[in-house]
Amino acid sequence: MPGRLRVTGGSRFARRVLQELPCGCPGCIYILCPVFLRVETRVPGVIGDGKWKCSVCGYVYDEEQGEPATGTPPGAAFEGLPGDWRCPVCNAEKTAFSRTGDEEKAGPALFMKWRCSVCGYEYDEKAGEPATGTPPGTRFAEIPRTWRCPVCGAKKSAFPMVKKEELVHARAATTVSDVLIAEMEAQGITLVFGLPGTSSLGLVDALRKNQNMRYIVVRHEENAAMAASAYNKLTGKIAACLTIAGPGATNLATGLYDAKEDHAPVLSLNGQVAIQYTGPGGIQEIDQDAFFRPITVFNNTIYDKKTAVLLLTKAIKYAAIHRGVAQLSVPNDIQKEPLDAPISRRESCVAGFGIVQDDGGIERAAEVINRAMRPVIIAGWGAFDAPGEVVALARTMQAPIVTTFRAKGMLPDDHAWNAGILGSLGPPHARKLVDEADLLITLGVGFSKFTNVPLDTMMVQVDTDPIKLGKNPEGISLWSNARLLIPRLVPKLRARHDSGILAEIGNMKREWQEHIDSEADPAAVPLRPPYIMKVLSETVPDDAVISVDVGEIQWWFGRNFRMKRQRFAMSGYLGTMGFGLPGAIAAKLAYPEKTVVCITGDGGFSMAMADFVTTVKYDLPMVVVVFNNDQLAMIQVEQMMEHYPNFGTDLFNPDFAAYAEACGGTGIRVAEPSALGGAVEHAINLNSPVIIDVDTDPRRFF
Repeated sequence: MPGRLRVTGGSRFARRVLQELPCGCPGCIYILCPVFLRVETRVPGVIGDGKWKCSVCGYVYDEEQGEPATGTPPGAAFEGLPGDWRCPVCNAEKTAFSRTGDEEKAGPALFMKWRCSVCGYEYDEKAGEPATGTPPGTRFAEIPRTWRCPVCGAKKSAFPMVKKEELVHARAATTVSDVLIAEMEAQGITLVFGLPGTSSLGLVDALRKNQNMRYIVVRHEENAAMAASAYNKLTGKIAACLTIAGPGATNLATGLYDAKEDHAPVLSLNGQVAIQYTGPGGIQEIDQDAFFRPITVFNNTIYDKKTAVLLLTKAIKYAAIHRGVAQLSVPNDIQKEPLDAPISRRESCVAGFGIVQDDGGIERAAEVINRAMRPVIIAGWGAFDAPGEVVALARTMQAPIVTTFRAKGMLPDDHAWNAGILGSLGPPHARKLVDEADLLITLGVGFSKFTNVPLDTMMVQVDTDPIKLGKNPEGISLWSNARLLIPRLVPKLRARHDSGILAEIGNMKREWQEHIDSEADPAAVPLRPPYIMKVLSETVPDDAVISVDVGEIQWWFGRNFRMKRQRFAMSGYLGTMGFGLPGAIAAKLAYPEKTVVCITGDGGFSMAMADFVTTVKYDLPMVVVVFNNDQLAMIQVEQMMEHYPNFGTDLFNPDFAAYAEACGGTGIRVAEPSALGGAVEHAINLNSPVIIDVDTDPRRFF
């Protein structure tokens, strides 16, 4: 028996498809619906007898019954409903409906809750509301329009559905982990260091599925955190570390403390045991909120999946603005739950901070500077991005520039206005210039005890952290970025004529360099540290990136290495051993086109050496120069300074060159001074991970 064809919307397209279909069955009519993009089979001879299901809340519209709540009469075909027709339960659009089988029961599939947007009262369809005489099981759509909120009297129209968000999430194709990793990518965080494990598998799998993320699996979590810290110090970008609950989280602590102390933004994403197991006796469970609290500027756990994106974006914001560590723990079961990204709440982050002091403060600073007779500029890490501006200030004032250790390399060591590092490992003339100054202009200086800035000298202090300002109560404090402030300050200054200061700086530097060169004995065996630094200064490319460990390595590097245009990273305020190698890994990932050199000691390298194999695994060419002196040499010096006998500092080392070969890299052993320069050049040209094991004298001078 032939059927009847009812065509709506794109009817000509539907008729064309009908004519082209090969079935030819007289008992079926095929309709192509242009809205829902499918072919439907309809029972012939009946109009408006189908059922349509809402994909959001499960409500079923029965064409035969219609829908009193929306004023839709019985027999009204779904395709013929107005375009602005909405689901009477969850208010979903018409496009959220799809055809369903006749066995589906008409009406809502679930009882819903509706919250008053005025006072927060919730109407539960399952429970009803005795105060308004509404019996249990009464759908909100069935309540008369004259019904009012029993608490505040708000109209029915003031009630949105509470469960709509939950239902959308429940039907999402993406998990919490997928959404979190995608959000990190959207925020520019695409590099993750870590180790996978039971309580982080959902997050790790999300990394696997996201082709724009890079996951570097390390051998120890401390190296993951250290590498993330170094990555920010070198690039200004945030990297993340990801590990498991308990021991994985605790192993991050040293690296994260390095980031905290040096104000390097890092995101620490950690698994946590499933919520239902949280409590005493849980395996690999600690109170991570309490553990990370002293380290972080933001610290939280995602206990409700709906807050996942909001907490992540807050974490990134806090890390960027407060320049520190943000930690987010994600329980194992939460990681796997479905989550719909578009309806998840999130926050944005200000990109960059253009802080500039008001004109009044700049005028007062200019007056003080113009009165000074012997001004000196101290440039710190906070002014590292403003070398041109700092030089312009120095020329105008005819003032020498000294830097903090972290700012080494802001200007080449041979720059005319650069007088060297101020501090215990800097040249004596830098201290002399500062001590004889009648005004110090400090630009982004941290005021560590090793820099030892004289606080009684009149000071113009510039910093973006207002807590650091006011070191000299009688001085001028300017809350500003040095890079933005100096161009506004210089035009207000009295231009000074050549006072002979450049010649004075040049003579001082020449005498110091002659002294440094005299220490570099090219014949001494074992090799002397000053000689090693001299050779590295001559052979390391001008644009290389250097990662420096602490202890004697840091001391000799700061004092004797001649910076050109290289960048370097180190553990500053925390001063932790083991920074060199993970710092070099971060450097090569940040600047794959540049030569990367790690300068480390046998003590520091042995703390992190397990991850040399990581450089081989991920094809990260670098040169690791190990000062092998069989001593914790810095501790040996400190024992001497405090008049203790030397004890406990001797090391029993493996053959580091052989270790490099065992890992799949290249190992070079250097025992003669004449072989060092060629070994470094050869290692750089190999373009592979190389360890140069240098037989080194542990003594400083005697």
